[in-house]
Amino acid sequence: MLDFRSDTVTQPSNAMRQAMLSAPVGDDVYEDDPSVNKLQEMAAEMSGFDAALFTPSGTQANLIALMSHCERGDEYICGQQAHNYIYEGGGAAVLGSVQAQPIENLADGSLDLVKMRAAIKSDDIHFVKTKLISLENTINGKVLSHDFMAQAQALAFEYNLRMHLDGARAFNAAVKLGEPISSITQYFDSTSICLSKGLGAPVGSLLLGDTKFINKAKRWRKTCGGGMRQAGMLAAAGIFALEHNVERLADDHLNARYLADALENISELDVNPALVQTNMVFVKSKQVDFHALAEYLKSQGILISPGKVLRLVTHLNVDKTSIDNLVAGIKDFIKEK
Repeated sequence: MLDFRSDTVTQPSNAMRQAMLSAPVGDDVYEDDPSVNKLQEMAAEMSGFDAALFTPSGTQANLIALMSHCERGDEYICGQQAHNYIYEGGGAAVLGSVQAQPIENLADGSLDLVKMRAAIKSDDIHFVKTKLISLENTINGKVLSHDFMAQAQALAFEYNLRMHLDGARAFNAAVKLGEPISSITQYFDSTSICLSKGLGAPVGSLLLGDTKFINKAKRWRKTCGGGMRQAGMLAAAGIFALEHNVERLADDHLNARYLADALENISELDVNPALVQTNMVFVKSKQVDFHALAEYLKSQGILISPGKVLRLVTHLNVDKTSIDNLVAGIKDFIKEK
């Protein structure tokens, strides 16, 4: 099957599987798994943080970050489209009694700084305490500018707030900018990074911050059931990903633009290649039923996720031939209708 639903569907390469098979392991809850320790040290150094924590998922990494920064009755400011607001089961509210204060995302994925300032609560017993600003980069495939991140950080400094980055695809942003990941993480007190999206590991995310923060997060990880034992076999995949799969993200970005250019030539579809920055292509149409298209393509061995807007994602298991097959399948569907 050709799978364009997400970059979470990537398959570990044979070389990555071999690295997992031969990984030295210990018990990570006792902090003596050498592969986990190596992954955490490597990620912290790359990102400019003191420490890192290996977690089973990006959802858990974000959750324990929010719970480590905020106490019961506190709130964090985020975007209306933020993954940790919409797609993570309301974990911060359900498990941490932490309230989200969403702000509408602008077209470039950023937030209006005036609205952010207005959302920060004053010291009044009627209000929750604003403790944190949480941003996402990339967000819907868009890369936040340095100017915006710096201004958001300055706002946080002004009000003594912490800054968290949901950096599930932060390496995509860094590759797009042609910069090291530390150029993005420098604005934040903590960052989550997903290893199982474009980086191609089968499972796992990292949470990064200073030593005190990570020690607190480690307690919450245990509370949330994230303490793993011989996790080195999983960590080895993350090490391989950081060593071999970062620079190749540029291929995904080029392939996404190649896909957008091809779809732009189909008159029934509304696609703007100029808006494609990383590995996501968004398609609109008043004439094509995306749910029916998904069923047709599935019968042709191609998977997509239908919705009002169709999101197509390129990744390490997608090449130009795969894209050509997808485009041909879409044209055939439209022709038959």
